[in-house]
Amino acid sequence: QVQLVESGGGLVQPGDSLKLSCAASGRTPFISAMAWFRQAPGRERELVAAILTHGAHSRYADSVKDRFTISTSNNRRSLHLQMNSLKPEDTAVYFCVARDRGKDGYNYWGQGTQVTVSS
Repeated sequence: QVQLVESGGGLVQPGDSLKLSCAASGRTPFISAMAWFRQAPGRERELVAAILTHGAHSRYADSVKDRFTISTSNNRRSLHLQMNSLKPEDTAVYFCVARDRGKDGYNYWGQGTQVTVSS
């Protein structure tokens, strides 16, 4: 099992920056990929950014490209999301997720952290 705990959410103004972090514990050596999802009220959960833990290949939703950066550190025990130029439409609960080797989908989810972008 892997446990994921997010931190760093909060209330910011449009144009501000915020960095989310996720601490992973447990069977972290077996993680093959990690990602951030988000869900806004009344909307479906969407993938924001994902990264492979070997090779560091990453991908982003079109809506956050060139504004957000995903990274890992500490041998897959930390996941980060640097968010710049935040917009009101970035308001959502952000979830840290992880996938075991051999799994098709993300099988570990954190509890989420709220990000609110408002003036």
